[in-house]
Amino acid sequence: MKKNIFALVSSIAVLGTALAGCGGGQQATTPPAEQPANSQPAAPSTPAAEAKPQVLKLNLHSEPPTADPGISEDTTSAAIIRATFDGLTRIGADGKAHESAAESYTISEDMLTYTFKIRDAKWSNGDPVTAKDFEYAWKRALDPVTASNYAYQLYYVKNGEKANKKEVSLDDVGVKALDDKTLEVKLENPTPFFLELTAFPTYFPVNKKVIDANAKWAGEAKTHVGNGPFKMETWEHKSKLVLVKNDNYWDKDTVKLDRIEFSMVEDENTELSMFENGELDWAGAPMSSLPTDAIPALKDQGKITTQPIAGTYWYKFNTEKAPFNNVKIRKAFAYSIDRKSLIDNILQTGQIPATGAVPPSMVLNPNGYFKDNDVEEAKKLLEEGLKEAGLTKLPAITLSYNTSEGHKKIAEAIQDQWKKHLGVDVKLENKEWKVYLEDMHNGNFQVGRMGWLGDFNDPINFLELYKEKMGGNNDTRWENPKYKELLNQSALESDPEKRKKILADAEQILMDDMPIMPIYFYTNSWVQKPEVKGVVIGGLGDVDWKWAAVE
Repeated sequence: MKKNIFALVSSIAVLGTALAGCGGGQQATTPPAEQPANSQPAAPSTPAAEAKPQVLKLNLHSEPPTADPGISEDTTSAAIIRATFDGLTRIGADGKAHESAAESYTISEDMLTYTFKIRDAKWSNGDPVTAKDFEYAWKRALDPVTASNYAYQLYYVKNGEKANKKEVSLDDVGVKALDDKTLEVKLENPTPFFLELTAFPTYFPVNKKVIDANAKWAGEAKTHVGNGPFKMETWEHKSKLVLVKNDNYWDKDTVKLDRIEFSMVEDENTELSMFENGELDWAGAPMSSLPTDAIPALKDQGKITTQPIAGTYWYKFNTEKAPFNNVKIRKAFAYSIDRKSLIDNILQTGQIPATGAVPPSMVLNPNGYFKDNDVEEAKKLLEEGLKEAGLTKLPAITLSYNTSEGHKKIAEAIQDQWKKHLGVDVKLENKEWKVYLEDMHNGNFQVGRMGWLGDFNDPINFLELYKEKMGGNNDTRWENPKYKELLNQSALESDPEKRKKILADAEQILMDDMPIMPIYFYTNSWVQKPEVKGVVIGGLGDVDWKWAAVE
């Protein structure tokens, strides 16, 4: 999932850690790792007579682009959607998928058919949640008219890809409500991580009646309808967003928070000041980031919590625009940067230099695919690339990033390194997150930053991004027939070691062609008030407030 903030990306069963993506637009006491998904944090010890509303105050670094699960593609939107919706399964503090909107499920012997029994539950407007809501939601996300950039996440479902590409009817997709309480799902191939996928926003149900009544239902609090632990009370765009406990939620007795109040402040220093002044209960990841200048002092004071997550921070090249339509020039830019110095001098919270696309928790090649800070090789490649392109010098280069102090500092450091190592003048350009995302998708960039947090703990989630030239999240416009062939082979290979080798071969092609420039593997870092308990941050960097409490 796209990461829009400074420190990270998303994955599930990586660490089994419990704490606080998706690609887009960073870091309490944690519940114990063995706590089951439907368990409750310890109740506050305040006597009932003195009990006051439990309110958690947080900051969203930027406005969520959407609160619609079908079109969500970034970590900010996903966090709000995870709070206001419930999938068939939900990832618990133990990092595993547990039954949620589904009361139970069975899997056929060939692992191709899943049958889910939907529990008695209601939407926040009182309508019953049915199997038909899931069937409708999945087919809606696959419908080309919806233009979901995450439609490919449903390609594991039989005929999902063909329907999305208009090769078969949506009626042929392998998801069917047999009755109000029974959902049958047929898969293309055995998919060991399928129950993790059903906990992902693209697989969440939506209420057809609500959507039919208002196409813009997901953009305002008064029309937003979900089936999750919280419901939306207020959404003052670019100012604040308030969630309140959803009394129609099937597991409402587990939910301890009465309200979650989000401010929307882009400046990380202001956010940290608000935390220190008691206006916020939490600052930093996963919804924002800590100011890099403050990190040494926070570390010295023992206030900072840091957690590795399955995510990669990278720059994307637009391979259809000169000069980055030349592979040697792309590699020259990628090889010439000093990742370790960026981590030591700017990031400072234990990130790892990335010389491959797939993060350490699911790594295919532990040694990486190229050498960090390989300036001599970079100079040689640049000279060769310019000759191939018929250029005597590079045209003007623009590096784009979305507004954030951290992205800005990294971009400035890389700008300096490219000037020093390659003699290249680079202009920097920053944009607000929603506009930035649209420009990346539309190819309005030369080099642009993005992060990817795993949606599930498997290398395919990082590699499949670049399978199709015009795929939902492939802003690079790069495509390679052999790469596609290897990814298709991997889906049919049941031997784990053989599959790993196929995926490693694919990653080798990705790094040989270098449509992306990996920079570092993420960590999440944050500060929190000690009375905040039970916030679950997965090994993929995703956050769930269902079990949170303020003691």
